[in-house]
Formats: sequence, structure tokens, C-alpha cells
Amino acid sequence: MSRVSVAVAITTIALASAVPAVANPSGGSDAVAWQASVDVPDAYPGTAVDWDVPITLSDGTVLRANVFRPANADGSPIAEPTPVVLNLTPYTKLLSTLASVAMEDPSVGPVVEDLGTTLNLGAPLDGITELAAPASQLGKAFGLNRDLVQNGYTQVVVDVRGTGFSHGQWQILGPREQQDTVEVIDWAASQPWSNGRVGTTGVSYSAINQIQAAGLRPRALDAVFAVEPGNDLLRDIVGTGGALGIGFMPAWLGLVNGLKWLPDVQALIEGRFDAQWLRDRLADPATKIPELLEVITAPTVDDVSPGALEVAQDGPFYQDRQADLESITVPTFVFGNWHDIFANSEPDIYNRIPVEPGRKQLVMGDGYHAVTGTSFGTPGHPPNIAALQRAWFDRWLRDMDNGIEEYGPVTLLQQGGGWTTTERFPRAGVRHQKLFLAAAPSGSAGHAAHDGRLVSTPPVDARRLTVTPGLRGFCSREGAQGTAGITVLLGSVCSKDSRFHEAEALTFTTDVLTEPIVLSGPINVHLNTALDATDGFWSVSVNDVAPDGRSTVLSSGSLVASLRAIDDSLSEFTADGDYAEAHPSLTLATRQPVVPGEPTSLDITTIPTDAVLAPGHRLRIDVYAANVPRSLPLGPMTRESGLRPQHLELDPTAPSFVTLPTVG
Repeated sequence: MSRVSVAVAITTIALASAVPAVANPSGGSDAVAWQASVDVPDAYPGTAVDWDVPITLSDGTVLRANVFRPANADGSPIAEPTPVVLNLTPYTKLLSTLASVAMEDPSVGPVVEDLGTTLNLGAPLDGITELAAPASQLGKAFGLNRDLVQNGYTQVVVDVRGTGFSHGQWQILGPREQQDTVEVIDWAASQPWSNGRVGTTGVSYSAINQIQAAGLRPRALDAVFAVEPGNDLLRDIVGTGGALGIGFMPAWLGLVNGLKWLPDVQALIEGRFDAQWLRDRLADPATKIPELLEVITAPTVDDVSPGALEVAQDGPFYQDRQADLESITVPTFVFGNWHDIFANSEPDIYNRIPVEPGRKQLVMGDGYHAVTGTSFGTPGHPPNIAALQRAWFDRWLRDMDNGIEEYGPVTLLQQGGGWTTTERFPRAGVRHQKLFLAAAPSGSAGHAAHDGRLVSTPPVDARRLTVTPGLRGFCSREGAQGTAGITVLLGSVCSKDSRFHEAEALTFTTDVLTEPIVLSGPINVHLNTALDATDGFWSVSVNDVAPDGRSTVLSSGSLVASLRAIDDSLSEFTADGDYAEAHPSLTLATRQPVVPGEPTSLDITTIPTDAVLAPGHRLRIDVYAANVPRSLPLGPMTRESGLRPQHLELDPTAPSFVTLPTVG
């Protein structure tokens, strides 16, 4: 097929222009008022704090809470009851309080606010700028927000059981911990300083537990503001595609387990040592770390203990930690990022909550877990997170008619374009288009292990392509995603350009586009593979290739070959019967070891995305045999694979192809 005919075929799936916004993603005049409410002098001059308030739960376990109340000029708390904003954290409330104190310090706060300008270092150090610029956005949502407190809210920050100064053993979002959250909400509503109306807020873990609690319908809960929540934790980051999130999970477990051992120093000084706290820590000194080490190092599946197997595959452990989204009835704001570790779940949480749009909101940026809110509050961008949070609680906890329900309801950073507002995600009018992987060179990826093409009809000639596992993924956008954004420090040469990583990839690229293409939703890649072992690992990415050759990842996915079994009841299909979104079972019961040398088909669905590819750009699919540090197969699977080269069979009778969710 000629280049012209391929371009024509591709552009039949394109829009004449990007999808127009139906509202203003910056919030317009309403957002000016929201920001003004944050910027004007506080209604109350101070904050009164009750430290380490005990909350005794129904099973006798005692949690510790810091209670921050609006205060008069003399430091005394105001007499009037107020709405309550609640945050439950595993990172010790001491840490979030210190972060807040730093943000409020007149010598420190402005420095953090201006980090993006101060550290605007340019390439190759631009990763420092990317990581630092939105620090204040995340910091204000992480824990204590004095703007809320000094404008008529009481904020309560609680250590979840088994962490910080709280008693008990850490359950990692398990059923008992979920019940704790419900009981703490009810406790907060019944205190004399509360008017009975409670909202929840927080980032990451503190976003997940509030979504879980909302599904249990606490009587007093009136609103949720969840920044970067997850729900399908196995597929999000713990075991994406059946492989461990090696760039995040060990460090995260180490962090929380380390912080939970920090004692209450003031209590020690005053001779009030908490013996029960120590007994609980000794009973569970390193939650899930032994199991993590076991699944990484075990030579065979039979060598893995039942306790470790429980967290290594889908089943009751993860099902017990999924929120009952369909039972949520309160206004819920979900904030996420296309390259967040929980990007798989964030749009799904929004879609499944049965609350009318406006009373539920979704904002999706293109940052990472620790890099979020970049340029918010500037022209063309959403309002800053603190303004959105304040407006949300003013509306739903104080009944202020401020127009926040008219925002969105779906505000998306369209990758390759700009911020847009739409009524739904995926966007209306999605239809699926299939493009086939072909061996013939595209002429655009001479740097890759193989430069192939994406074409509109199956290739005529059969060809076997071979790819070898490697470690270049440390310098990649997938690596940045898998480390919560930390490896953006390597610079945009890694996080915004895949060419270094593509030296280990089979690449398949379209001809130059003559019209824009809009993608909205998950993308499925069907591969016809062959292995020289009984197991292997495949990773794919979908990239936007600019005229200068820069290859930017829009979305990615991965799969352990032996865990390729798909649960069709949870999958979505195109009109032609292909997978639009494949849901792998990820259980040992459905594991299918590969027969070496035999063709083996598998489907890899990427994280949902929203993107526009401009004229002059190209669409590319990258296929890898490794994706460290984003993912690493468990020890038994890695040992079986032997890290041998892997093969892609381009067979006209069993073609490999990508299914694109195009709009238009």
C-alpha cells in the first residue's frame, strides 16, 4: 500500500479538528470567585489545636487524631460548631502537620510556591523543575489546610490503625480499617465543636479510604474530595498485568512501615509512654514486607506461602479493598492524572458513582502521582486544587451557591492539545478502528530494535521479530509513572521522549497524519507471540510522534504471558467482537504456561487516555519484553522466562493489531 493510501485510510478515522470544549476548563468568573475566597484575609485569625485526641473504636482500638479548630485572636477556639473536614492517613499525622506548618511559614511557603520559577533550570535538568513546580498544589491537599480551618471549618487528621500514634495493626485499607473510617466520621459529627456535617479529603491512600467509606454510606458524610484515588489496587500498581510494581511498592511499604515506628516523643519526655502502641508495633513490625520479599525471590509458585499468594494474585484480598462505588450517594470530586499510578481506576470511579454529573466531578491532568496540578490557577488551566477544594466544601457542607456544580463535569487535559471540558469520559461518539502491525519500515524509527509500520489492512508477508529484555525503562515515561514521578528527575529526555527506551522496542508507526486524530478511552493491543520458555512478559505503549521525531507516551500496558486469560464478563468488546478493553483474570487458577515455540495470542489493554494527534504527527505502538521499574514479573515467572529473547509473529492469518477508540 502506498504512503498516500495509508494516510487516507488513517484519516478516515480522524476529526477535522479537536473536540471543542462545551464549558470553560478554567472555571470562568466562578473560578475567580473561588480563588478570591482563598486569597482574601481569613475569617478567623488563628488555629486552636487539640493534639492526639483518642478515638475509641467499636473493637476497643484507640486511634489518635489532631483536631484543628478556628480560633479567636487570643488563641481560644470559636464557640460556634462548624462543618468538619476529615483526613485519615497512614503517613503519620505528624508528617502532614509539619508539611502544613512549612507551607504556612512566611519564609518557607513562598519558596515552595515559587519552586517552579526558582528551579526553572532547562534541559537536561528540567526534570527538577517538573517535579518541584506543583509541590504546593499537592502539599495543600495532603493534610492540614489552614485556609479551611481559619475560614470556618474544623479539620481532623487521624492516624489509621497500626500507623502513626494509633493502636492496632495496619490493615492496608482492609475491611476493619474501612469500618474505622465510618466510625471516625460518625465520631466527628457528634462532637460539640461539629455541626454534624462532615466532608472527607486527602491524597492517594487518604483518597482511597474516603471513597471506600462513601460506599458504606456513613450517616454524617456529606461530601468527598479525593485526590488521586485508586480502587482496583492490583491492576493499578501492585500487580499490573500480573507483574509487581517494583518501582513503587517496596519503597512505599518501607516508608509506611518505617513511619509507624516513630514514637510520640513528647509523651516520652513527659513520662507517658504508650505501652499498647509498642505491643502493637512488635506484633506486626513490617506489614506485608516479608510477603513482598517472598514473591520476588521464590524460585517456583509452589515455594510461595499462602499468605504471600494472597497478595500476589486477584482474589478476596483485593476484592475486600474495592469500594462499593454504586452505593455512593454524596457529592464526590475525583482528581487524577493520565500517568498516575491509579490512572486505571480514576475515570472508572467517576463513571460508576451513580450521582448526577455536577454533583460528581472528574479532573484528569497529565502528571504523575507526586507531580500533580502543574500550572493550575493560570490561564487555560483548571483552578488550583485549594480553590476547588474550598469551593466544593463551601457548596456541599455550607450550602453556598457558588456554581461549583456547573464546573466540568469532566475536565480533561487532552494530551497533545490542551485542557477541555466535556460531558463524559470516554467522550461521546467513540468508534473503534483497527490498525495492523507490519514489518515493513516506516522510516521514522531507525533508532529502534525494529522499525515497523501501522497499516489499515493485514500485512501480506509473514515475519518473526525478536525483542530482548533490557533496563532502558528507567529512562522512560513508564518508569516515571511506576516510581510515582520520581524519575522525572532524569529530565524530559526520558519522561517526554521514548527514543532512548525504544532502542529496546519493536516499533510500529503510521504515516504522517494529514488530519488530527482524537483518542478517548482504553486502547487494546492484540499480539501474536512466541516464546522460547514457559513464561515471559510483554509491555506496550501508545505514542505520539512529533515531526522532529520526539516520541511521547500517551498510555501503556503490560502482561505476564502465562496470566493472559481474560475474564470476558468484565471486558468490553467492539462491534466486530475484538477486545476494546480486556480484563485479565490475574489468578494462579487461570494461569496458562506457554508452550515454547508455539504461537500464543494475548491482549494487552492500556490505561485509559484522552489525546489528540495533530497533523504532521504520527501514531506509534511500541512493544517491549521488559518494563522495569514500572513492572517486574514475580520471582517464579521471571525464573521461568529466563529473561530470554521473545518473538512477535507477524502472520497474515493471525495478525497483530491495535484497536483505537477514535472520536468522530
